[in-house]
Amino acid sequence: MKVLNFGSLNLDYVYAVDHFVQPGETEASLSQQIKAGGKGLNQSIALVKAGVPVYHAGCVGQGGTMLKELLIKEGVDCTYLRDSEEIQGNAVIQVNRKGDNSILLFGGSNRCITEEQIESTLSSFEQGDYLLLQNEINGLKQIVDLAYAKGMKIFLNPSPFNENLKDVDLHKISWILINEVEAEQLTGKKEPDEIFAYVHEKYPELSVLLTLGENGSIAWQNDQGYVIENRQQAFPVTAVDTTAAGDTYTGYFISGLVHGEPLADCMKKASLASSICVGRSGAADSIPYARELD
Repeated sequence: MKVLNFGSLNLDYVYAVDHFVQPGETEASLSQQIKAGGKGLNQSIALVKAGVPVYHAGCVGQGGTMLKELLIKEGVDCTYLRDSEEIQGNAVIQVNRKGDNSILLFGGSNRCITEEQIESTLSSFEQGDYLLLQNEINGLKQIVDLAYAKGMKIFLNPSPFNENLKDVDLHKISWILINEVEAEQLTGKKEPDEIFAYVHEKYPELSVLLTLGENGSIAWQNDQGYVIENRQQAFPVTAVDTTAAGDTYTGYFISGLVHGEPLADCMKKASLASSICVGRSGAADSIPYARELD
């Protein structure tokens, strides 16, 4: 069984600020850093740091060589990464004194995936393989449709949540991984049980992972028609930077499923890993190795 992450790579321009910039306001940043990021890259690195070999597919744009080099250094297989003449996808990230972040994305090279690339990449995978997707790349509908036809197990992190997702058939998704903001955008509900009830009624085969920040996480796993529910508390930590916390959780959670661990164990490790992550600054470089959880 193989794991493919068809996802984004970003250059993160990170600015430390006293507070998030308001409309019409000019604020001097406390510091600036350029780091490797993008939900796709972060999740691939989280998977490999958790002990799961992963293939990363996507596009590397102008100025993004360091991102591919980082993936290779961490042990991610970049066979399916292609070069693009477009500028590298990037993000402007504000991090306030509480460690909260505000992110502005520019798709760039992440929006240059072609139909031919999708078909060529997925031709190397088969029934039972895992596919991880986010919403920072183009071509999601075609990727999902083709992967579903091949019998792959599809994990979707629909972030950022926007109109591009309306063409994706969630009946074809095995797991949807969402935070409380995305959950409300998807369902119009705020309470966890109401969120799952809404999703389960519309997509009865869909398993749901809902992350709630400092309030922990909840999962509803569809197991041959039965729903297994598990709730995990967050591990208390002083937040430095919440960037990549959700991506860390995603990578470690999926790694547990790959290794056949019980749902509760998958969530416990993922929660611990994400708590370590928020105690550090940065994105990809803040993701812990499995040995650190011990």
